This record gives sequence, structure tokens and C-alpha cells, in this order.
Amino acid sequence: MLILLLSLLPLFQAAAQLPDADQVMSKTRDLTITNSISSTISLAIIEKGGSVRERTISMIAKSYPDGAEKRLIRFIDPPDVRGTSMLIVDNENSSDEMWIYLPALKKTRRIVSSEKGKSFMSSEFSNADMSSPALSDFNNKHLKNSGENNLWIIESTPVSSEKSDEYGYSRKVSYISAGNWQVKKIEYYNFDNQLFKIMEIKGILSAENGKYIIKDMKASNIVTGRSSEISFNKISTGLNIADTEFSIQNLER
Repeated sequence: MLILLLSLLPLFQAAAQLPDADQVMSKTRDLTITNSISSTISLAIIEKGGSVRERTISMIAKSYPDGAEKRLIRFIDPPDVRGTSMLIVDNENSSDEMWIYLPALKKTRRIVSSEKGKSFMSSEFSNADMSSPALSDFNNKHLKNSGENNLWIIESTPVSSEKSDEYGYSRKVSYISAGNWQVKKIEYYNFDNQLFKIMEIKGILSAENGKYIIKDMKASNIVTGRSSEISFNKISTGLNIADTEFSIQNLER
């Protein structure tokens, strides 16, 4: 028995050294939220055969003391989507709020929970990928080999079947650098527990107070062979953005 306990001791010690999974996910979220930012975004939608459709988007965002972040997205090009706008309110401990303005209909409507897992403007990114999901929506835990090679591997499972339906997957697995708390890759599994999408963070920019800005990311659909890439350009931070920018009225301008 003593020999058995001694042989298991390194495993116990390794487990004890892993940080709490919820705290890791909270830290990674906090590090991507800057005080204010504006950017031009390039969205490329790449079909399995190699054809590419491109979108140009403008974005402004602002964070608040309560942990919320508000984001306004406007489509600039091509003409068939020009004027389409989204208002996103990320809440740290409650469900996110989203609205979309469709210029062809001259109408704003709220994106309901069942639509968050759907495609963002026909890309491989989902509407939920455009926000930072509430931490309370998931149960997080370290997976086997987490902590090895300076990498934490954390599985996030929606807390209920309703939340699974909302996000459009049964679980996701995040690969996070233990050195700087930066997300490297996220794997998404469908309701048959099969991998169907991989999101990779391809480039980052350092920001104030140890925070960072995701500059380039790619979402690849394993089932369809399609992929989409988002690149942030003309990035400015530390701006004085009025709260009135993040309103339904401004969304429709």
C-alpha cells in the first residue's frame, strides 16, 4: 500500500498544481477586454473548392466596471450587406444580448437565444463567437494532460440542454497557454460528441495592463470543408467612445 501511494504521489501533486478551471476561463476572458477599441475587420469566407467571398466590417467596443462589454458592428462591403449592423452586449455573469438591423427591411430585431449558435453572416463563425459567453453558462474542468507542455486543456460543457441548444454544441475544449493565459485553439463537438469545428487564434497584439487583442482567427468546419478568417486592421485603443453609440437608435442610423 505504501509503495502504491508513493507511486501515485506525483499524480496528486500535478493535479494540485493546476489552477481552478473556472478561474482560468475567467482570466482568459478578462485579458481580451480592453477599455475601448475601434477597428476595421476583414472577413473571408472560403468554400471547400477554394472560392472566397469577402466582407469588410467596422467595429467599436467599450468595457464597463461591472464586467460588461458593448460592441457595435457595421457591414461596409459588399453592397448586398452594406448597412447591416449588430449591437452586442456581453454580460459577465448573465446571458449576452444581441440585436441586428437589416437595412432592406428597415427593421431591428433581437437575436433570440436559439439563433446564437447559427452562422454569423454565412461564415463558419457563429453569432455566439462574436461575443464572450457568460461563465455561468458552462461547467469547466481540466482534461487529461492539462498542464503539460505549458498548456492548459479545459473542457467547457453547457450547464443545461437548453444552453447546449443555444450555443449549438455539446462541449468545447480550449487550449490555453499557461505562460500568458492566451487561448490558442478551441475545438467544438456536436451532439453526437464528434468534432465539427476548430477555431484557431492566428495572431495577437499586446494591449495595456497585460491585456491582448486577437488580431487574426480562423474557424474551420471539419464536416463541410469550409473555413472563415477574421482579421482586425486599423486598430485604435484608449478612445473616448460615448455610451450613446451603443443604442438601438444608433444601430439604425
